[in-house]
Order: sequence, then C-alpha cells, then structure tokens
Amino acid sequence: MTLGAFNQADVQAAFCSVLCDEWHRAGVREAFVSPGSRSTPIVVALQAQRAIRVSVVLDERSSGFAALGAALASARPVIAVTTSGTAAVEMHPAVVEASQAGVALIVVSADRPPELHEVGAPQTVDQQALYGRSVRWSFEPGVAELASAGMWRSLASRAVAEALDGQGPVHLNLAFREPLMGDPSGVSVPAGRPGGRPWHAVGGPVRAVAPDPTLVELIGSHRARRGLIVAGEGAAVSEGDRQAVLAIAQTMGWPVLADPRCGLRVEHPFVVAGADLILRSGRMKSLAADFVLRLGAPWSSKVLNAWLGGLDGNVPQVLVDPRGRWADPERTAWQVSTANAVDLAGALKARTVAHAPGAAGDWVSLWKRADVITQATLDYLLSPGESFEMSEPAVARAVTTSLSSGSQLFVSSSMPIRDVEWFGSPRCEARVMSNRGANGIDGVLSSALGAAIGGRQPTVALVGDLAFLYDAGALLWAAGRPARLSVVVVDNDGGGIFSFLSYSDALPSERFERYWGTPHGVDLVALCAAYGVEATRLDTRQELDGFLEAAAVPEPSEAVRVGVVSSDRRRNVSDHERLVEAVDAALTAGMVN
Repeated sequence: MTLGAFNQADVQAAFCSVLCDEWHRAGVREAFVSPGSRSTPIVVALQAQRAIRVSVVLDERSSGFAALGAALASARPVIAVTTSGTAAVEMHPAVVEASQAGVALIVVSADRPPELHEVGAPQTVDQQALYGRSVRWSFEPGVAELASAGMWRSLASRAVAEALDGQGPVHLNLAFREPLMGDPSGVSVPAGRPGGRPWHAVGGPVRAVAPDPTLVELIGSHRARRGLIVAGEGAAVSEGDRQAVLAIAQTMGWPVLADPRCGLRVEHPFVVAGADLILRSGRMKSLAADFVLRLGAPWSSKVLNAWLGGLDGNVPQVLVDPRGRWADPERTAWQVSTANAVDLAGALKARTVAHAPGAAGDWVSLWKRADVITQATLDYLLSPGESFEMSEPAVARAVTTSLSSGSQLFVSSSMPIRDVEWFGSPRCEARVMSNRGANGIDGVLSSALGAAIGGRQPTVALVGDLAFLYDAGALLWAAGRPARLSVVVVDNDGGGIFSFLSYSDALPSERFERYWGTPHGVDLVALCAAYGVEATRLDTRQELDGFLEAAAVPEPSEAVRVGVVSSDRRRNVSDHERLVEAVDAALTAGMVN
C-alpha cells in the first residue's frame, strides 16, 4: 500500500495507535500527559487505549516526577508525554533522577517536523539528544510514513525493553506535521505478536546474574568472623530477596545494618536499625569489622559512611548490587559485582553451612544489644507525653510506626529521609521510597502522588516545608485523582538542614537566614485551601497520631490531604543533639565490652 493512499494525519494517527498498543503489550499501564498541541496524535491514541490509564498534569516538570513516582511504585515502565519546545526541557530533572535511581521512565516528546527547525518557528527548540547521557536510549524516527510501518511495533517495544534492560529512562522524540488529528482505522499496519506478546522482550528489570565465584570465595572465607552486611536501597526488591539477605546473615553469622528503604527493617535477631546513632556513641564508634558486604545503595548517614571509610584498608569491603551500580563514594570497595540476593545466598549456602551456635555470637549480640538499647531509648523519649513528642525525630518515628503492610511511604530528601533513617521505627512494614538518585527536593509531591497512583495503595508522604513549597503546583492537579495520599509537612519556616552545618553559627545571623535559612512565612494550610486540598494543623501528638491512623485505615476513598506540623529550626538542632546524647548515655551504661 502506498503512502499516497492515505493522508499524513491518518498515517500519524495509525503510527501512534500502534505505539500505544505495543506499549500495553509490553506491560505499560500508566501514562502522564501535559496539555499541548503538537502532542495531539499521541495523546489521542493513549486516550483510545483504554488499558493504559492516563493522568493529565498541567506542568511538565510535575508530570515527569509523577510518572517517575508511578514507575518506582509499580515497578513497571511509565510513559510521560510532552508537547514540543521548553515543555520537553521541563522533563529533564525527572529524567536525571530516573537515570540515577534506575527507574524505567519513558519520555515521549512531540516535535516540529524538520522543515520548521532553524527558521524561527514558534515553540521549536533543538530536541535531539535533549537529555544527553541521562537516558539509556534515545531515538528520533522522523515524521511517520507508511513505508516505515514495519518498524513501528519494534520501536515501541524496544523503548520499553531498553528502559527495563538498562534500568533507567529512555527518550522518543516524535515529529508530527499538521493536521494533527487523523483516523487510524483505515490504515493497514502490521499486526502484533500472537497471544498479546510484545514485539521484543528482555529478562526484566533485575535479571539473574550468577555471582562471581571469586566473590563467593572471598565472602565465604570470612564466615563467622566480625563481618557486617550494610543493606541499602535496592538490596531487597522482593520478599524473596529479603529472605535471601537474612539467610546470608545467618549463614555468615553477621548483623545486617538496614536502611529504611531496603525493606529489611523487620523483627529479626540479626537486623540492626539504629546504626547511625550507635556509631555516634563514644562506647561504640571504636568498633571495627573484619569484612563488609555492602548491598545496594549507600545510606544517607555520613556517620556510617565515614565509619566504613575509616576502616583499615586491609579490611575487605565488597559491593554487590543487582543493578550493577558503582555506588562507592568513599572508594573503599575491593570488588564491585552485579548479583541479586537470592543467587548470592544460594551460592554461599552451597559453599558453607550456617555458622555454628556461638560462633561469632558475641559480635552479633553486641550489635543487637546496642540496637535494643537504642530503640528502647527512642521509644521512651519520642513517645506521646514526653518532651520530644512533637520533635521532628518524633514525627519520623510516628509516621514509620503507624504504617502497615500494603501501604507506602514516600520521604523527601534533606532532613526527612535522615530522620527516618536515624529515628524511624526498627519495624517498618510499609514500602519506603525516596528520590535519592540525585538527592534533590524538587518534584517530591508529584513523585508521591505518582507513587500513590502507580502503586494503587494508601500512601503517606513525609516532606519538609521547602520541598512542599517547591512542588506545591502538584496540588493543582491532585484533587480528583485516583490516589489516596496523606502528606505530613514538617514546617520549620526554612531550610532546616542548613542549621546543622558547621558554618551556621560562624556567619552573622542575618546573612545566614537570608541565604540559607530562607524563612518563607507562608501559611501552608491556607495555601492548600487555595488549591482545593484539605489541610489541617497538627499541633499535638494526639492530632498527629489521629491523622496517621486515618491514613492507615483500609477504605476505598481516594483523596489527598495534608497535615502541617510546626517546628523550630534551632530547637530541632538541639533536639537532635540531646537525643544523640541520651542514646550515648544509655549505651555507655548498658553495654559491656
């Protein structure tokens, strides 16, 4: 069939219809679009593909982060569509985060046809390789022609395959000519694979990789010595992974220092949640390990990372990550390997038997006893009725304690993720997520909304006031979305984390406040009301706990609501210092070396 048999608009419509059908075959279930003219063909096709849920977000920066959050929560690739020009540029922050966090985000930018470039046509910018090295794959097929119809399904399917196999974002830049509305029904296009199969398929986001035998031998040779497993985000992405990491701990006789995002903060005799506070203690900071097995991404804790970096250079440290990330800021890793926990546990079990009773037991019990003392101290000091009950650490602990299995917690960078890491519950049943690829505070609300939509579970977001204000535009499209999201905002009227910096007291107060403290003076409850979002102040622990209890109740209602907890930046620094001192005193009194 020749191109002349159909007009350009019909061919473009057929092209987009094929893309959307193939995306659905490849597992795509969510798409986020922002309004625009040039993207009309792809938006119309998505709307017609009923099996892909489409959310409309007014600004592209927010849309990109919402799509990222949905992909992170669902573990499926998600489509984000923009029109041409600066609209596509606005996606860049989300693309960077997706790249560094390993999230399968598929950005589809509409573009002007070649004849409108380099001639001053409106809303036309150079979109070739727009996201540079941040994408795993990018492609520009040009304006759709019937002669190239044989590659359409391959293009759509490959975009998903590249995102999954490369564990990161991809970019399709699609040029469309006017007229932009066409009828695909009469255009003959290649049929899809039988049985609804995608045109191409890959092994999945984390494929089985047999552990390097030299790695297995190196780890196994240190069985029942003073080894540590430091588990970060990505260490355990499934229940099978979690059980595998715990099996490694039992096989080797090593404690697991568990970051809240790794999914391993569970009740277990080998799991330690309070590593940051333990290593701040004068009694415990002199601890030394014989071997360190690091799984997944690093913790946020500078204390833990500095302690690992300060270990003797003869102490082997190995990094094992299912995504193959080189996550070694301190450059201490002897070996960096790609493997998942299940395969590694099996290989180690085949090499050796579980540690004998009593072997290295003192080492494990030392860490566990320290954690028990730490958690008991925090349980007392951060509980209702105590002086710290509405401190920022207490809010983090209350949030993580309140959530049950089947719920999600999205935590902002800056202080909230650190407070969850340091003071959060040692038994957090919810899945904990955070934009810690690039560690920015932009797009946090949008990401949390996307996670609630994509994960289809009750979701709580814990954010600071600056992160909230930075992305407050996300509230504009929050109402009426298929998302159940409760947002706890810790409002200390500025950049609270900067008050912890060494130079905060060295600078004149007025200068520090202007450039770092940045007090905003915004009434966050009134701001939410302007966006039509329910918000309330949480001035007492009873009000905070009530807000969180309502967030955890399993009910079908879908709504976004906000609770604002007021705090003071200087008092927050003091609260942290006093809590560290209290834990140190408890460890000094309770630990016997």
